[in-house]
Amino acid sequence: MSAAFQKAAEDSKKLLAKPSNDELLELYGLYKVGNAEDISSAPAPGMFDMKASLRETPPPPPSSSSSPPRGSSSPHTMTAVIGADGKAKKNAWQKVVDEGISPETAQERYVALVEQLKAKHGFDENKVPDAVGN
Repeated sequence: MSAAFQKAAEDSKKLLAKPSNDELLELYGLYKVGNAEDISSAPAPGMFDMKASLRETPPPPPSSSSSPPRGSSSPHTMTAVIGADGKAKKNAWQKVVDEGISPETAQERYVALVEQLKAKHGFDENKVPDAVGN
């Protein structure tokens, strides 16, 4: 593993703004291939990889009627939020594998992507890295 790749992995945790999901997934896929990890030995994402939480939807804007909408006992409801993070990560990893690039090429692309993200989202060398999963 190259020193530049290791530094880029650390630098990616010190961005000032969170990259988009697509950017994060691209980083993930390149990182896995850059580490020469074998996708065929990785467990398939399953039900327990799903994140489920309840989120309260915001109340509707005030209207002339003070009664709740028909069929509702409350002006706002609880909504289930589900994300398939495990599947998206494995798909991103598979996409890079399917390109047939070497671990060295994946490392080079990872370093270049982190440099782009530093310019786009800001970077602070002294920032305490965010905890994983936040």
